[in-house]
Amino acid sequence: MRITPLDIRNHTFSRRWGGGLDAAEVESFLHLVSEDYESLVRATDSQAERIRQLEQRVEQLVHDERLLKETLLSAQAMTSDLRAAAVKESEVLVGEAEVKAEKILDAAHRRAAKIGDEIREMRGMRTRLGQALRTTLETHLSLVDTLEDANHESDEAKVTYLARTPAARDAARDSIDDDDATGRTTG
Repeated sequence: MRITPLDIRNHTFSRRWGGGLDAAEVESFLHLVSEDYESLVRATDSQAERIRQLEQRVEQLVHDERLLKETLLSAQAMTSDLRAAAVKESEVLVGEAEVKAEKILDAAHRRAAKIGDEIREMRGMRTRLGQALRTTLETHLSLVDTLEDANHESDEAKVTYLARTPAARDAARDSIDDDDATGRTTG
């Protein structure tokens, strides 16, 4: 049976014939109160131990939470730093690629200009070579014409010479010799 605090306050002990309290009743009541008190002390101690364990667990959880927050902040800062570094590195790579591209384009433009100059020079050489060849051919054709004319005149003179009489042949021969002498010196 459980005794409440009200029971303890309101409990009255019976009196014995000499005016004293019944010792057995007092003893029995004290035994009941001490059992209840002992169970309450045990329950209080158990609850106090449980509270101490829970407080330790709360402290551990608070410590873990603080560590997680610090880790999260550190990870966020590291992510931000890595992102900034990656952006910077990509900007450097893009800049280097642009410089290389500009160099390649510049080299290509210079090469194209050089090829254009070479083409113009070759066209000029072709024109000059064509003119030189034309001039040479014209000179040679002129020489051939001159030789044909001279040979033709000479052949006619020889035929005429052979067809004439011996006196006329002598006169024609003199004429041919004169023509040959003039043709050799002018040719």
